[in-house]
Amino acid sequence: MRGSTPTVDPATWRYGGNTPCLELIAPDGTQIILDCGTGLRMLGSRWAAPNGGKTPETHILVTHYHWDHIQGIPFFSPLYVENNEFHFYSFRSKFLGRDSLKQVFEAQMALPYFPVDMSAMSASRKFKEVDGGESFTVGENNITTRWLNHPQGCLGFRIETPAGIVAYATDNEPGDAKLDESLRELAAGADIFINDAQFTPEQLETTRKGWGHSSWLEGAKVARQSEAKTLVLFHHDPDSTDRMVDSILRQAREEFDSVYAASEGMVVTLGVPGDRVQAHMPGTRTALRREAQFQAKVCGVTEGGKDFEEETVVRDISLQGALISLKNMPRLQSELQVTMEAPGADGVQSMNLRGYVVRIDAGAEKGHVAVGVVFTD
Repeated sequence: MRGSTPTVDPATWRYGGNTPCLELIAPDGTQIILDCGTGLRMLGSRWAAPNGGKTPETHILVTHYHWDHIQGIPFFSPLYVENNEFHFYSFRSKFLGRDSLKQVFEAQMALPYFPVDMSAMSASRKFKEVDGGESFTVGENNITTRWLNHPQGCLGFRIETPAGIVAYATDNEPGDAKLDESLRELAAGADIFINDAQFTPEQLETTRKGWGHSSWLEGAKVARQSEAKTLVLFHHDPDSTDRMVDSILRQAREEFDSVYAASEGMVVTLGVPGDRVQAHMPGTRTALRREAQFQAKVCGVTEGGKDFEEETVVRDISLQGALISLKNMPRLQSELQVTMEAPGADGVQSMNLRGYVVRIDAGAEKGHVAVGVVFTD
């Protein structure tokens, strides 16, 4: 979910440091991958055959050819498996001409940049050039492309499935009237609108103007104008710490009701028409915990946006976070204040901790949810 270059430092751990790669599983079983950043390696490591175990056929949409959107390809293990089949889609670059996408992948694996070339990949690979404004069908899903405002060109994708619409618009700078309209068309009525939010509004107006990226404020504005239902802030700047993304998310939620900040491993699920989308994080994003039992008071914001305060017991805890059973369901990525009573040398003492919700699961008790929290203080 990181833009420009991957990050591995502790300050960006919570939202993650891999460059862009998203997986979309449509209701008909069609598997679509959006971009091929370093996150593609992790996707390959947990690869499962789509379509109920039949010969895997996967469609990969590449927005553009900048390094952070293609650098995961050599490390995507399913490409080295003979019975897999991949269909790649992107545009013809004026700098490369015909077969641009194939040329890009071959060049990044050419000697001396990589120990083996693309001939080592035994999976079937097909490349299709698409232009902005085109539409094509994959299974039961219709895909439409639009040009975005980014140096050397970039495509946005609108994927219409029987379950809903996903619009993917990474690497886009506002300010070009024609391309701004293209973005609104891409996002019109989308259930999930994934939008570039690399820079702050202040950076976009000054030091980062012309760099080809957007801000949370522009994303919220487009989401309102296009009547999108949920906005996902994407392509975080490598210099933006988790705390900075937290701040961006809080500001965005003041401008638009349903907003998430893209995070490593996040799963967003479309429900029945009219329902809010559901987002959750897998357990792998939380630290190994030990059983404990502390009386605690938890203050936070529910999924519906209401403040709550609740008495509970913290039963699993680590230095990094805790798993807490709650009757209230907090909003994913919202802040929680946790006050725990713990025995000390001078008797029972209170610990005041601040954390962020990174995981919500069904609770062991009826009417409760299990909330994974990562502590920041």
